[in-house]
Amino acid sequence: QVQFVESGGGLVQPGGSLRLSCAASGISFSIYAMGWYRQAPGKQRELVATITRSTIANYTDSVKGRFTISRDNAKNTVYLQMNSLKSEDTAVYYCNADRGGPLFRSWGQGTRVTVSP
Repeated sequence: QVQFVESGGGLVQPGGSLRLSCAASGISFSIYAMGWYRQAPGKQRELVATITRSTIANYTDSVKGRFTISRDNAKNTVYLQMNSLKSEDTAVYYCNADRGGPLFRSWGQGTRVTVSP
């Protein structure tokens, strides 16, 4: 059974930083590209960043230069380092395997990030 467990969210002031983690189980983690997604209130879920098996990273334009995605295959975990946070980064963040979009129907509970003074 595929399972994703996200953690690391919280309340942070604009300009602050957070590091999100997502532990995956039930999949052969190392063979998949992984992605971080987010859903802001009243908006659709959007892709934030992806990382391939060979650790090539891609980012949506709004987070380029501020967010860094990484992975640890030994821990079946993908990370998202978020710096210089802005109010528009406020959302619930999720991870999933990526194949041009989320691969698995199963989503974790997400981790909430709130950027506010």
